[in-house]
Amino acid sequence: MTMELISMAQEAAAHAPAAAAGITGSITMGLGGGGAAIGVGLVGSKAVEAVGRNPGAFGNILTLGIIAMALAEGLGIIAFLGGF
Repeated sequence: MTMELISMAQEAAAHAPAAAAGITGSITMGLGGGGAAIGVGLVGSKAVEAVGRNPGAFGNILTLGIIAMALAEGLGIIAFLGGF
């Protein structure tokens, strides 16, 4: 019984670095995804405010908003791929 417990402890210790890397990657992906979501939300809300103030600039605001949202989502994708 004691030998089995020692063997299980040694196996768990051997897998600990891989588990720690997986947890770190999950945190990185979660923070990156959350940051991208906040960025897209802020860009969208500010674009709506800008169109409300100046409806004639809708086309320019839409173009800049789409570019900014794409950049924010790109950072989220980089964080997602960096977690692996």
